[in-house]
Amino acid sequence: MSRDQPVRSTLPPPAPLEWESKFFQDTVKLVERTSDLMKLDPNIKHRLTTPDRALIVTVPVRMDDGTVQNFVGYRVQHNNTLGPCKGGIRYHHDVNLGEVSALATLMTFKCAVAGLPLGGAKGGVRVDPTLLSRHEVQRLTRRYTVEIINFIGPDSDIPAPDMGTNDQTMAWIMDTYSQMKGYAVPSVVTGKPISAGGSKGRREATGRGVAYTIAAAAEHLGLKLEGMTCAIQGFGNVGMYAARKLARMGVKIVAVSDVTGAIYNPEGLDIAHLRKYVGIRQVVQGYPRAEAITNDQLLRLKVDIMLPAALGGVIDAEIARDMKCRILAEGANGPVTSEGDEVLRARSDEIFVIPDVLANAGGVTVSYFEWVQGLQSFFWTSREINERLYRVMHTAFDDCVKFKEKFRTDMRTASLMLGIHRVSEAMLARGLFP
Repeated sequence: MSRDQPVRSTLPPPAPLEWESKFFQDTVKLVERTSDLMKLDPNIKHRLTTPDRALIVTVPVRMDDGTVQNFVGYRVQHNNTLGPCKGGIRYHHDVNLGEVSALATLMTFKCAVAGLPLGGAKGGVRVDPTLLSRHEVQRLTRRYTVEIINFIGPDSDIPAPDMGTNDQTMAWIMDTYSQMKGYAVPSVVTGKPISAGGSKGRREATGRGVAYTIAAAAEHLGLKLEGMTCAIQGFGNVGMYAARKLARMGVKIVAVSDVTGAIYNPEGLDIAHLRKYVGIRQVVQGYPRAEAITNDQLLRLKVDIMLPAALGGVIDAEIARDMKCRILAEGANGPVTSEGDEVLRARSDEIFVIPDVLANAGGVTVSYFEWVQGLQSFFWTSREINERLYRVMHTAFDDCVKFKEKFRTDMRTASLMLGIHRVSEAMLARGLFP
């Protein structure tokens, strides 16, 4: 840096209690409780509650005004027993080590529940990307990639999009990694644009997967999916595509929300029209064919299906007690707090929960498909992708239900039991080195 180069700010202070975020504490408690119910080997339990490795990096970025601002970035690899680590990268102003570690932990079990030969990872940068220009986001992404470049790779750790990132972000990561290697490495990330080696169906995959598990749950409960009502908290990538697929299945979407608030129409929303409105206005606020309500009111609506598809921790004990849905499908990661989960376990006869490690596994499933296609340089059709996704999600749902019935427990516990069982069996088979 030249002597006269201005510095915009110093390194921001670390988020309070980096490791001890509530999300991470809740995740550890959940893994410990489930492991104890399974009578899991204590050595395995302790290894599964701590990530294998964690990296914190400083990401200096030259801003458009010529100043330099420092950001904090993370990449956590929880467990790679089943295969290379896999997990998204998020850009959000609240990202911290505890949150990333919790998400990496859940990712390990999500991959195992879906039967994928992958482990769990997660990454992120503590930044509000909406305050940055496109050029600043690109410089941030490329510098972050350089900082973690020895941590990732197609055989070790494959990032993907998450909150605040998208296919363009992945294209920049792939290009930066490839430039450093000297040749194209499309399989270093997933969720890329199709023109850069991405897979058909990846953008819609998480929402589609949620819809497939909801259909499986309705069938399991002996309910007719067509005509059921649904409220979706979050109308981003997951919520929007889940809404579109569910509407095509005959479900009536009566409410959706985003950061600006929620909208409600008891007669049902025209999802195609709403998508066009959001495409122009960028928000659901002001949509003329519905009335405005709050996000809390949305979560308390009397509907057949409740689909939280935004931030984690939105369903606490109070909201869990007030919920009036029959099926709760967790499109978001960790939308229920530990206190809320206790309430939902007590109400398991009333509310059938499809936990996040199962419900939103469609995204990592098609990411796995993209990774395989990239390694082989052989690409599948949209129909092949969707058929394979459907089979994986239904098989995973059936396997979780079998564990639920075998251990006479709730779906969250059963799903985590399945994931922990598959990872622990592989760990015991491989042994401890040295």
